Amino acid sequence: MFEFPLAGPLSRSVPIQGRHTNDSIVLPVLAKSTAENFQLAEVSADKGYASKNNAEAIASLGATPFISFASHHRGNGGGSWKKMYHYFQFKRDEFLQHYHKRSNVESTFSMMKRKFGDGLRSKTDVAMTNETLCNLLCHLLVLLIHHMYELGIDPVFWNKPSIN
Repeated sequence: MFEFPLAGPLSRSVPIQGRHTNDSIVLPVLAKSTAENFQLAEVSADKGYASKNNAEAIASLGATPFISFASHHRGNGGGSWKKMYHYFQFKRDEFLQHYHKRSNVESTFSMMKRKFGDGLRSKTDVAMTNETLCNLLCHLLVLLIHHMYELGIDPVFWNKPSIN
């Protein structure tokens, strides 16, 4: 994982990795960072995140993992992995209702790719990190402004204190 020069919780909340790094290994760090600021009830993830380690990491935070299984997976291994597997096998419709909440994040990725493209233009690791973070910030600002107009919210800006 590329460590970029940010201090505090942001450096754990937006880990930027190398091109060929497996995302699955970052899930425990992201879940823990999220749990520091929010009460986690459940975490949904696709088959790429299906591992005993990820299921246990999510459960250790008091949340229920809803991670899809590949055809070769079995419920052996015990713990949260086994519980999640049996829930998936025996109450599949109920499991999938929770699992499909991940469609929200897929929509976000789709929106960002349509807006900024699916590649980066920067060449160095630091520049790519900054470009990614700026794209995310711009996306969030666009959503904020859109919803401000859609909901008729008038923003309140504080005046700068006058300098005498």
